[in-house]
Amino acid sequence: MKVKEIAGATVPGEREDTDDLFEMANLYPRETGLPMTVWVSPRGNARHDVRIKVNMAHGDRMSIANTAIVGVRPTPRVIAGRLAPADAQAIFQWVMLNTDALVAYWEGRIGTIELAAALRPISAQPPLGPSSPPTGP
Repeated sequence: MKVKEIAGATVPGEREDTDDLFEMANLYPRETGLPMTVWVSPRGNARHDVRIKVNMAHGDRMSIANTAIVGVRPTPRVIAGRLAPADAQAIFQWVMLNTDALVAYWEGRIGTIELAAALRPISAQPPLGPSSPPTGP
């Protein structure tokens, strides 16, 4: 099933046949350290550079209609959709930590099992807020 069949649309500049769901690997919060599920895929027939899809809602669920698209190179950036600033910061940190593995998977130099072994989670850090004083010297 194609993404456009589920979401009803494609991202501008993206070919309709580039995102077959069966080609994507689901990465859950317990594996990434992120608060939401992420999808990664090999390049396939895509004409764009490395991208990941990020569920905009927190948790293990994935709704293709509720994703942001994040470009990996040259620096992480939101291409489509919206992420809360803290979520974007966490995603960008995770992408920078895992760029080599994401690019190798995109380019077909490693498979899904090798990707899973190569990916590193970010450490979960509670956000600072009015009730959480900063720690330090």
